[in-house]
Amino acid sequence: MAAAPLTDAFYRTLFNLSGQTVLLTGGYGHLGQAIAAGLLAHGARVVVLGRSLEKFTKIFAEKPDNLHFIFCDVAETASVQAAFRQSFDLYGPPGVLINNAFYSRGQQPDALPDADFALGLDGSVGTAYRCLREVLPYLRAAGGGKIINVASMYGVVAPDFGAYAEAPQFLNPPHYGAGKAAMIQLTKYFASYLGPENIQVNCVSPGAFPSDKVREHAGFEVELRRRIPLGRVGEPQDLAGAFVFLSSAASNFVTGHNLIVDGGWTIR
Repeated sequence: MAAAPLTDAFYRTLFNLSGQTVLLTGGYGHLGQAIAAGLLAHGARVVVLGRSLEKFTKIFAEKPDNLHFIFCDVAETASVQAAFRQSFDLYGPPGVLINNAFYSRGQQPDALPDADFALGLDGSVGTAYRCLREVLPYLRAAGGGKIINVASMYGVVAPDFGAYAEAPQFLNPPHYGAGKAAMIQLTKYFASYLGPENIQVNCVSPGAFPSDKVREHAGFEVELRRRIPLGRVGEPQDLAGAFVFLSSAASNFVTGHNLIVDGGWTIR
């Protein structure tokens, strides 16, 4: 029997996130703020998981009713478990998990101590695996859900070292790129593994999205723009649509995908 024809109402609500609870790690950072804002604008309840209520309160001074904070240290399994349990008790089952948190230490490419290299890998991809593993019981009990990992264009291409001549302090170190490449593969692995359970796993890879502090070095931003076909660096709001799409019904047949949002940097 043929499926019933879809109505206009279906298409009008493709991006509607009302009734969805989204867990967002790293939600008050440079890019996390815009991710949260996009989701909130489409009706989602956003639960920011982080270590600093003070930073959360400062960033979201005018907090909407559908935005919440729960303490969570993504480096510690027990903390992740406690945060997910608290969110479930307060707001019900999550529909979406966004793994955006990140930490690292050390930068000199050929002189990283073992401990720094290991910490950087954990901060780039270990955090995502930890959160993915611990959210699965909730998604399985709900009959499905969506997981969105945040990687980087440096998980796809090596840095253009010439761009960093103006500002070597901003060079992405090797454990960052290696971890983000692993994040993309982790996404594909679990998209395949969890697909039969109606759990979609996708990835977003931002390109050059320099913070305000980085942009104080005008020469460095010029070098970045020269390498981007669209001729400008990314603004945080340029990322919001990718997360709304991957969180919503509009992406219900998308899994294992790495959505690169880089102004065209990686096509050359």
